[in-house]
Amino acid sequence: MREGDQVRGHQLYGPLPDVAGASGYPDAPPRAGFFTDTSVCIGCKACEVACKEWNAVPEDGLELTGMSYDNTQGLGADSWRHVAFIEQHGTFGGQQPAAAHDDVDVFTAAGQISPVAPDGRTELRWLMASDVCKHCTHAACLDVCPTGALFRTEFGTVVVQQDVCNGCGYCVPACPYGVIDQRRDDGRVWKCTLCYDRLGVGMEPACAKSCPTDSIQFGPLEELRERARVRVAELHAAGVSGARLYGESPDDGVGGAGAFFLLLDEPEVYGLPPDPVVTTRDLPGMWRHAALAAASLAALALGGFVRRGR
Repeated sequence: MREGDQVRGHQLYGPLPDVAGASGYPDAPPRAGFFTDTSVCIGCKACEVACKEWNAVPEDGLELTGMSYDNTQGLGADSWRHVAFIEQHGTFGGQQPAAAHDDVDVFTAAGQISPVAPDGRTELRWLMASDVCKHCTHAACLDVCPTGALFRTEFGTVVVQQDVCNGCGYCVPACPYGVIDQRRDDGRVWKCTLCYDRLGVGMEPACAKSCPTDSIQFGPLEELRERARVRVAELHAAGVSGARLYGESPDDGVGGAGAFFLLLDEPEVYGLPPDPVVTTRDLPGMWRHAALAAASLAALALGGFVRRGR
C-alpha cells in the first residue's frame, strides 16, 4: 500500500497524524480521546449508566449471561460502554509491596491485585475493564459508509449521524473491533460519539465524568499517551509485570486508537483482537487491480472486433 492512497478524501493507510486537519478542520483543537486504566477499574458500571442516561441510549435488558457479573456481554447499538468482569485463577507472582516504592501513588496499590499467597496456593483475581469505540486513526467505518452518515469531528473522533444513516450495515463488518451495531427496529447503526455534544461546550464525556477512580481519563490524546507510559512504568516498578498498553501506538494496524487501554493481561483475555488492522487497508490496491483487469478485457474485446472487421 502506498502512502497517500485515498477514497473520498479519507486516507486509508499510512501516516496520518492530523486526522481533523485531513478531514477539513484547519484550526482544529488537539485530538481528544480516552485512556482507560483497567488496573483501577472497580466494575461499578457508573460509566455504563452515565452513557445511557446522557445519550438516551435505550435500556437493553438484564440478562443472566453466565459470564460472572457481566450482564452487558459486549458493545452494541444499545450498549456504548461495556464493563467486562473476568475471573482468573492462577499464580499471579512478581508483585512487590507498594510500600517499597515511595514514588508510587495510591492507585498503584490497586493494581497489585491478588498476589500469590506465601504458601504458594493458587489465588483468584478479577480483571475489570470498560470498553468503548476506539475512534481509530484509520477508521474503516468511515471508508465504507456510502451516505456520509459517519464523519470525523474537529476533535478527531468518529460520529454517526442517525438521520443520514440508511441502515445498509456496511460499517458493521468493516470495524476490526466489532464495535458498531444495528438496532433491530430500523437497522440504523449506533455507537459511542465520545459525547460530541458535551465536547462542543467544553465538558468532558459523561462516562469519564462519572468514573469514581479515574479509570477512564479524557483529554488531549498525546498527553494521555505520555500519562499512560508513566503509569505502566509505575506498575512495572511495583512488580505488576503484566501491565501493557493496547491501542496507543500510531504504528499499529489502525494508526493508533483514539481510545486506548492499560491492560494487565493479553488483549484476548479482555475480548480484544491482539493485532487489529483497518479492514480497508488493501481497498485502493484492489480497485487498481480491478481497473487493470477491466482495461485488459476491454483491450482484448477491441482487438477481437478489429480482427473480425478485417
